[in-house]
Amino acid sequence: EVQLIHFNESKVSNYSTLLLSEDKNVLYVGAREVIFALNAVNIAEKQHELHWKVTEDKRTKCAVKGKSEQTECRNYVRVLQQLNDTFLYVCGTNAFQPTCDYLNLISFELGGRNEDGKGRCPFDPAYSYTSVMVDEELYSGTFYNFLGSEPIISRHSRQSPLRTEYAIPWLNEPNFVFADVIRADPNSPDGEDDKIYFFFTEVSVEYEFVGKLMIPRIARVCKRDQGGLRTLQKKWTSFLKARLICTIPDKNLIFNVINDVFILKSPTLKEPVIYGVFTPQLNNVGLSAVCAYNLSTVEDVFSKGKYMQSATVEQSHTKWVRYNGEIPNPRPGACINNEARASSYMSSLNLPDKTLQFVKDHPLMDDSVTPMGDRPRLVKRDVKYTQIVVDRVRALNGTIYDVMFISTDRGALHKAISYENGMHIVEETQLFPNFEPVQTLLLSSKTGRRYLFAGSNSGVVQSPVAFCDKYTTCVDCVLARDPYCAWKPLEASCIDIFKEGEMERNWIQNIGGDASSCSDKVRENPLQHTFKHGSTAELKCSQKSNLAQVVWKFKDDVLRVESPKYRLLEKALLIFNLSEGDSGVYQCLSEEKVKNKKFSQVLAKHVLELKKIQHTTVGPTATSGPTEGNSDVPKVSAVSAEGSTAHISTTHMVPVTTARILTKPIGPVLTSVASNTELFNSIPDAVPEKTMFLKSNDNFLLMFLFLFFFILFLCLLSYNCYKGYLPGQCLKFRSVMLLGKKKTKSDFSDCEQSVKETLVEQGSVSHQSGEQPKPAHDTGYETEPDCGNSQLQAGDSQASHEAKDKPFDVKCELKYADSDVEGD
Repeated sequence: EVQLIHFNESKVSNYSTLLLSEDKNVLYVGAREVIFALNAVNIAEKQHELHWKVTEDKRTKCAVKGKSEQTECRNYVRVLQQLNDTFLYVCGTNAFQPTCDYLNLISFELGGRNEDGKGRCPFDPAYSYTSVMVDEELYSGTFYNFLGSEPIISRHSRQSPLRTEYAIPWLNEPNFVFADVIRADPNSPDGEDDKIYFFFTEVSVEYEFVGKLMIPRIARVCKRDQGGLRTLQKKWTSFLKARLICTIPDKNLIFNVINDVFILKSPTLKEPVIYGVFTPQLNNVGLSAVCAYNLSTVEDVFSKGKYMQSATVEQSHTKWVRYNGEIPNPRPGACINNEARASSYMSSLNLPDKTLQFVKDHPLMDDSVTPMGDRPRLVKRDVKYTQIVVDRVRALNGTIYDVMFISTDRGALHKAISYENGMHIVEETQLFPNFEPVQTLLLSSKTGRRYLFAGSNSGVVQSPVAFCDKYTTCVDCVLARDPYCAWKPLEASCIDIFKEGEMERNWIQNIGGDASSCSDKVRENPLQHTFKHGSTAELKCSQKSNLAQVVWKFKDDVLRVESPKYRLLEKALLIFNLSEGDSGVYQCLSEEKVKNKKFSQVLAKHVLELKKIQHTTVGPTATSGPTEGNSDVPKVSAVSAEGSTAHISTTHMVPVTTARILTKPIGPVLTSVASNTELFNSIPDAVPEKTMFLKSNDNFLLMFLFLFFFILFLCLLSYNCYKGYLPGQCLKFRSVMLLGKKKTKSDFSDCEQSVKETLVEQGSVSHQSGEQPKPAHDTGYETEPDCGNSQLQAGDSQASHEAKDKPFDVKCELKYADSDVEGD
């Protein structure tokens, strides 16, 4: 189990804004209505806490506007930027009335200015936002109004506040993800300006379809931009945007939604490298990709690329086309450099209206920014990446590697490095146990204190950049290919090379995976297990290298796990319906090819033996003394006492939680678990006498219930047979049982004839009286066993009267089928 440090407070949520001060070793956390200051070495140590709640009046007004008083009408901290050594600039949604203030780091209290935060902080906590502080000026991308229909990229400055033009060609429903500044080289002869880059996904303006087509963008503004004098007053004159390409051409895969960006700046790099995390717009296949871009490629698009212009093309989805006309001078959207100053353009206020009008109408570039290698650095299936940070590490041999840390929407963290023109995922770590998305990810690359900080809705997690101590052997340490880790032979341990004082030459590290320098002694400790017929065995096997393939052997022969009898899990092998033929030695091997050389090592060894069970007959008067079947009980105890990890269960199979498979064919190892075995059996070891007594009582009760219901069935059958409710066969049986006591059965023909005569007479009377004759109704009385139980009185008038009232109450003799007519 890896060691992670968690921080969260009760009744506090949305830990989505993080700011790291490496100089002070403090991590500032902005959550819902509270700001924390945590120790960056151990975030479990809270240094300061500030509550920033919404007044009841504002919450009531927010609820009147149709927002949720319990969730939306709160103050969500969205901007947390370092203004100087004494103050932080903070902004919150403040119940849909965004407010900004200054946080004093000494007293950890707000200044109480309550500045209007429109354009710096979103109204709705669900709206996208991004911000960066540059020379005590806040550059932000968010939405300017309550409805979220006016996107804006602005600069909050006392001297020259600027913003984007409110027009669809500038920003069209953007989703802001990241912003950062890239400083110009002070020794550059061009005299270039510092540039601020914004990354977002917006609805395409180039194409118009039935559905909205999303396009990933990169936009750029200049730090010294002061707006135009007449055209674009207090608006950006250097705003340009271009499309970011992240595709796999040969597979027609397009990743057109950008989720996060990290700009890697290092003294060892000639230029900064931009890393972006992308997903497809219709991500029904669960793909994510990481693309990398050189800054020079981006600058070439903005400084040398073609522009696009709006055009009406009949019967076409294309709405913007390339502009091939004359481009004004100075170049629209360019920063003020030495070339512009030589032409007497000392600031953007001196730019001609022709240039400003052109950049106002043509903010979109026709050329796109292509990734390094023209394809993604990493493509991963069945995962959605949310955040990314990149560290630059020098290995023991002097080679420098870019290590990517990528978070997922399931609360996991992937660590990947470039290896042989591809990316290799070193490990996967589950940061949040409830599998919630990682909203923020920060990296502290301070020497000796390299940590990762991840924020989510429920809390903050601190994680080291490497878990070297989980590799227990030299081979595992080397095959992990982790540039942070190396094997130290003197201590026989895998260490983090950046936590040691000085590097030693005898340390073993090989990113290529060549473990031939290791001299590990193969220590095979076979695990003894016993099992019974029909049970299921789980043989556990954990391997550390993600590029290795697990192979199981049984009696020195490769086991065919495709058989229905076996099932290969990520960290175990299941064997179903165990029998005598399954007894023997099982070996789990890790096989890996390194430079056309096959490297194999035994990870676990299991010995399964058949446990014989002798069945004994236990009578109801059996004594409580030991039987031959009970003599097996001490044997089971002996197996457990010897350290075997076999567990016997008579109920169900215990599920084992494993990590997702990251690379073919075996996934990463998240927890260091010793190889053991769990046997799941359906037959208990020994049957106690008390249990047998209970079973005997159960059998007796079942027999009693069976006899009771059988006798009840016979009684009901006899009763119905006696009453004549059953068919003829039963009636004949009853006739024999009654021994000559006969009853008459109704003669249905006589009864039917009487009914017909009565109906005919009744019809005749009614016809003579002038009434229309009514047809006789078939009432079905001829099928009843009792045709009639009344007798008609003598007398014609009385008979006709009663026949009218009771037409079916006729006199008929009943004869029974089982009665013998006397005299016959």
